[in-house]
Amino acid sequence: MNTPDIALGAIWYIVFLFSTTCHEAAHSLVAKWGGDLTAAEGGQVTLNPIPHIRRSPVGMVVIPILSFLLGGWMIGWASAPFDPEWQRRYPRRSAWMALAGPAANFTLMILAGIAIRVGVTVGYFRTPQFIGGYSGLVASAQSPDPTFLTSALSILFILNLILGTFNLIPVPPLDGHAGIMVLMPENTAHRYLDLVRRASGYALIGIVIAWRLFDEIFQPVFLFALHVLYAGVGKA
Repeated sequence: MNTPDIALGAIWYIVFLFSTTCHEAAHSLVAKWGGDLTAAEGGQVTLNPIPHIRRSPVGMVVIPILSFLLGGWMIGWASAPFDPEWQRRYPRRSAWMALAGPAANFTLMILAGIAIRVGVTVGYFRTPQFIGGYSGLVASAQSPDPTFLTSALSILFILNLILGTFNLIPVPPLDGHAGIMVLMPENTAHRYLDLVRRASGYALIGIVIAWRLFDEIFQPVFLFALHVLYAGVGKA
C-alpha cells in the first residue's frame, strides 16, 4: 500500500468514526429524551468516539480497516444500549430512537452535499465525469489537486448515504426493524416485538438478507442522490 492509499484510508477512517459516533449518539440522546437513561448512563450521549469504540471495538476498528484493505471503502457497526422493558412500554418512543441514527446520517450527508454543491458552484470542486462504485465517489468533490477537505466531503456524503439507507432496511437487527413501529398501534407493536424477540437468534440471517436487498436498493438511491447533488451543473 502506497502513501496516497494510506492517506486516503486515514481520511476514510476519520469520516467513518465521526459518522458512526454521530449515529450512536443520536440513538442515545433520543432514548434519553424518551425516558430511557441506559445509554446516557453508559456515556453514549457523546460525540467522543472512545465510549463507542469501547463498546464495539470489532465493528468500529477491525472491520472498517479490513473492509478498506479488501474493498477500498469502509463499513462497520456500533451499538447503543437500551432497556427492553422501556421499549415494550413505549414502542413508539423506541421507534423514534431507532430512526434517530439514520436521521443523523442523512443530516451529515445533506450538510456534505451542500458544501460540495457550493464548492462546485464557485469552481473549487469539479463535477465528476464518471462514478465507478462507492470508492469512486471520492471524485465527486475533487479539486484538480485533491485535498483533505475535498476527499473528506465526498466520503462524508457517500458513507452517510450508505449508512442511512442500509440501517433503514426493516430487518432485525437494523434500525429499520424498530423504526417501523412508529406506524403501528401499540397492541400491534407489542405483538411485533414478541415476534422479533423469538427470532433474535437469527440476527446474522437478517444481516445477510439486508445486504442482498441493499444491492438492489442502493443503486437507484445513489443515482438519485447524485442527480439532486449535481442538478443544473452538468451530468454526474
